[in-house]
Order: sequence, then C-alpha cells, then structure tokens
Amino acid sequence: MDQNLVKELAAYTHTAEKEKREIVKITAELYKGLTIEDAYLIQEEVVKQKLAEGRKIIGPKMGITSEAKMKQMHVEDPIYGYVFDNMVVNEGDSISMDDYIHPKAEPEIGFILSKDLEGPDVTALDVLRATEYVFPAIEIIDSRYENFNFTLPDVIADNTSAAGAVFGTNLKRPDSLELEVVGVTLSINGEIQALGAGAAVLGHPANSVARLANMLSKKGEKVKAGQPILSGGITAAVKLSRGDFVSAKYGGLGDISFFVK
Repeated sequence: MDQNLVKELAAYTHTAEKEKREIVKITAELYKGLTIEDAYLIQEEVVKQKLAEGRKIIGPKMGITSEAKMKQMHVEDPIYGYVFDNMVVNEGDSISMDDYIHPKAEPEIGFILSKDLEGPDVTALDVLRATEYVFPAIEIIDSRYENFNFTLPDVIADNTSAAGAVFGTNLKRPDSLELEVVGVTLSINGEIQALGAGAAVLGHPANSVARLANMLSKKGEKVKAGQPILSGGITAAVKLSRGDFVSAKYGGLGDISFFVK
C-alpha cells in the first residue's frame, strides 16, 4: 500500500477521533479494496501520529475475541489495537458524553505480565505462568464510523474503536481463579444489561493474550511486562447515555464502576 495513502487514511480516522465526529467507513468510498494487512499499516500510522502528539501507549487491547464472531466475519484471528494515556478513566470517576461520539461499554478481564512474551508459539499456559495479576476492567469503545457500521479492516484502521478504559484496582493472582468460569454482569443504573463468563473470550482469556503475542511476533514485537492488557469483551457492548451509572460485577474479581455525565 502506498505510504502516502496510508498517512492520508490514518489522518482520516485520527482526525475524526480528535474532533469527535462520525465519518463514512474507509471501504465505502476512500479505499474499497482495504485488506487486513493494509488496515494494520494504517493503524500503525495512527499510533505514530498519536505518539508524535505526545500521547503514550498504556497497553494493548483485543477485539473480536468471540469464536462465533470470528466465524461470522470469516477470520482466524482476533484483532488488536492500543489504549493510550488520554483514554484511561479512574475507577469510580466520570466520563463526559461530550468527549465521545456514540460510546459503548463492555466488561473485560485484564492481565499484567511479570515478563515479556514473544511468539510465535505462545500458549495460554505460557500466559498464565507469565501473568503477575489479573484485574477487572471496562473498555469504552467508540467507533468513529457512522452508526458503528464498518468492515473488519475498517475497524482495525480505526484502532479497533479504542476510546476509553477503566482499570479496576482489585488485583488477583491468576492461579487463585478459574478465569474461564468467572461470571460477569454489566449493569446500567442498577439494571443488568448483559452477562457472560470468561470462557466467552476464546474459551479462556489467556488464549486471547497468547494470540496477541503470536500476532505481534509476525512484525517482530512482543507483549510487554507491566502493561495492562485488555483481553476482549466478555459480553455484548452496551450503549451509554448521559446520566448513566455503569457497573460490572465479577465473580472473584470484585466490582468496577463509573458515571456518565
């Protein structure tokens, strides 16, 4: 893919994110032949542009981590993007709808590794052995595309809709829990909107981190120790509105919440 086009399309999604406005998906008009490989080149350029503006990467995030969703979209791998420092929301704090376009929330299990993991043959067991802590998290996604309408390459190019992350402070050793059976409920204003269990993420959330390590190894990168890693949504994403109190309860991992102004 021509480097000038990569920069142009990266600026297209990045500017929309900064200006909090909807855009038409790339594959609708600008570049109908966009591939997954092209999309990651655009994502890498978006990351470069953010870093050049003084932003810092906090950690990676996984998407499309449901086996059913992967089959539906005819892909063999989940996708990944990055959470930046300006996206982090303190647990119990508030976000403003003015900072987003059409945000949604989804509960996830986060990982912090004690050592780097480098593919290509990382397994879930390798991940668990390298994991220092797991923690509850809520990701806030906010596609820049109109009505959340996009193809897989589109969403990769848009940094997988990354917009916010609430990291819980209740840290647990991974061997103290059976992560695949950790139950999660996501509630809005006290009413349960979605529920699931850790197995919804590729059978076990550690599988997601392993896939991330193996995918990154294709471009000579690794999953780094000390970075919070979002392993993927356990439930469907739930739309947010002004005035909402959002809370997620995790069996064995505690609760996490935030407000929407």
